[in-house]
Formats: sequence, C-alpha cells, structure tokens
Amino acid sequence: MFRLMISQAKKHPSLIPLFIFIGAGGSGAALYIMRLAMFNPDVCWDKKNNPEPWNKLAPTDQYKFYSVNVDYSKLKKDRPDF
Repeated sequence: MFRLMISQAKKHPSLIPLFIFIGAGGSGAALYIMRLAMFNPDVCWDKKNNPEPWNKLAPTDQYKFYSVNVDYSKLKKDRPDF
C-alpha cells in the first residue's frame, strides 16, 4: 500500500499535500485518543489498586485539555470526601 501511495505521488504531485494532511490528521487523532485513555480520570485501567480514580482528584487538578477562563489553582473544595 505504501508503494502504491509513492507511485501515485510520483505520477500526480498534487496528491502530496493530501497525503500529508491526512497523515497529520490521523496521527493527531490517535495521539488525542491515547491522551484520553492514559490521563483522563474517567478511565480506570487498574481496578485493584485504584478502583475510583475520579474521587482522588483535588479541586485544583486540571484534567480538561483546554479551559478558557478558569484558574484551577484558585478553586475551593465544594464536594464531600468519600
């Protein structure tokens, strides 16, 4: 398949940006899914040692990818301990 892409790119050089953008989009999507699987508090890979990881989050932990106007270091605790 990779040979076919190289031969098509040699025959039609206008396809090269298409291959670059599709490759960058696919790798960006894969990296974002990997980030969600590894660092999101809703995902639990180790149920024996940490069965509920969302309960161990402090109010100052930022788990969102991007927050516009929220300063997480100034938030107060407004939930009970479990």
